[in-house]
Amino acid sequence: MTKATLHKLQTYINSCLRKILRVYWPEKITNEELWRIANQEPIATQILRRKWSWIGHTVGKLASNITRQARRKRERPRNTWRSDSKAEMQRSGRTWRDLEKAVQSRVCWGSVADGLYSSWG
Repeated sequence: MTKATLHKLQTYINSCLRKILRVYWPEKITNEELWRIANQEPIATQILRRKWSWIGHTVGKLASNITRQARRKRERPRNTWRSDSKAEMQRSGRTWRDLEKAVQSRVCWGSVADGLYSSWG
């Protein structure tokens, strides 16, 4: 997702939360306060959490499994889900091998996944 898409999505969600919680124009509260009241987190954090949860699910499968063999179709953007995930891992100093080892233990995977998306959320 691009920053512009994330911003539009977060703006829409914030407006929905304000309507649900009946926070109207004269009242001013920050988005962080709005998320705290609604017991929500930013959409970027939610997306990353779900993404890394799914990565943990697929990395634990055999290499011959169809879920590990996703390919890019012709004339599609060059950046794939895997390449974006790899870039996020490199920022945190991890490799695919590290993730494959961490997936073997749910507790270990939980701490690795938390570290990966908490710094980007």
